[in-house]
Amino acid sequence: MMKNNLLLKNLALAALFAIASCANDDSNIITPEGENPNPDPVNLAPEVEIYNADKIHNNLTLAVNAGDNSAFLLNKTGQKVKEFTFDEPLGNDLEILPNGKILGVFKDPNAQIQFGGYGGIVKIMNINGTVEWEYTLSNADFVIHHDVEMLPNGNVLLLVWERIPEAIASSQGSTNPGDIYPEKLIEIDPNTDTIVWEWRSYDHIIQDDNPSLPNFGNVSQHPHKININYNPIANGDIMHGNGIDYDANKDVIYLSINFFSEVWVIDHSTTTSEAATGSGGNYGKGGDLVYRFGNPRAYDNMMGEVRGDRNHYPNLLEDGVQGEGNILLYVNGFAEGVSTVYELEMPTTFSLTPDTDNEPNVVWFYKNPAIFSGKISGAERLTNGNTLICEGDFGFWEVTPTKELVWRYNGGNGSFFWRAYDYDVDDPVLAGFGL
Repeated sequence: MMKNNLLLKNLALAALFAIASCANDDSNIITPEGENPNPDPVNLAPEVEIYNADKIHNNLTLAVNAGDNSAFLLNKTGQKVKEFTFDEPLGNDLEILPNGKILGVFKDPNAQIQFGGYGGIVKIMNINGTVEWEYTLSNADFVIHHDVEMLPNGNVLLLVWERIPEAIASSQGSTNPGDIYPEKLIEIDPNTDTIVWEWRSYDHIIQDDNPSLPNFGNVSQHPHKININYNPIANGDIMHGNGIDYDANKDVIYLSINFFSEVWVIDHSTTTSEAATGSGGNYGKGGDLVYRFGNPRAYDNMMGEVRGDRNHYPNLLEDGVQGEGNILLYVNGFAEGVSTVYELEMPTTFSLTPDTDNEPNVVWFYKNPAIFSGKISGAERLTNGNTLICEGDFGFWEVTPTKELVWRYNGGNGSFFWRAYDYDVDDPVLAGFGL
């Protein structure tokens, strides 16, 4: 379906058009392409297709090449002001920490579990590439994958695939063929390399296929549980988590589950033992889902709109940017062949009620017929209120709050960008990079 959309994308990229929009609706406003509204000449790299100096945020973009051994810092005129190369290919996520060091997931060359986005190794490096900390979890039963998060306490949060052998899974009500690989979260203390907290999705399953087996129940009446048979798939990658973000104010973790088209909210305040049960923690649910959104059909809820048609990067807006406390979510949009970026208002109090519309309010969204990536991708809110969109198989777009397209960077054929992280030019984090 991705390439069926190619003609539409090419036409949209080549056209000179504007879509009129009333002030009180959510229609997209697209500036005429090919125009340079700047009175002074600007030396733009050929990859920069749209550049509106009066309205862009003149920041730097960390472009993370998924599955490659490189990344680069990009300015708005299209110059790569800093390039990074690594010994192993990235297992997707890479980010610059507040202390100027680099945190990333890398691919284990001997990994036995190799679904898309696998890693196996996580590293912290200084700016000259020296590895200061490394942790490996990669064998026949577990592998680190996709995303990594540095927590405020200095611990590292990791996303892990956990193998459950077919015989064990079947005995618990799974109808999936073969071994299954549900999601697991682990928190590592880098000073001791010990796991100080963990959460297993497999501890919170429900099934309505076989009343003679454990975990049987009415899925629609237990929205805090995970239907283990929602997405039977031959290779066992039944959930495909791909993104995590931590909310320090609420002490919860947002986990995007691509194959469920959902984001799950998990209570981090629990102990590991509580996280294996349905009680305890600040929200009283233990490790059961505190909240979920994007696809109410995943728990047989016929109420609420399905907006999550595959998704990546649940990005909690923080640090005083416009919409602080809300979440940006890149919805890949398999069915329609068009991707959408949503800004969603997180509820003050998490609530999941059967047969009720539990979906969050849409605060803002951006949809453009030329944007479609079936994999990876994400969005960042910039400090001037604009939104930076990473279209994974194309490049980057910057749009204003009124949905005016003010910058576009075309990475070229073969582009495969995991995400784009935003840094102000004078950000102290970049002080040691010699820019």
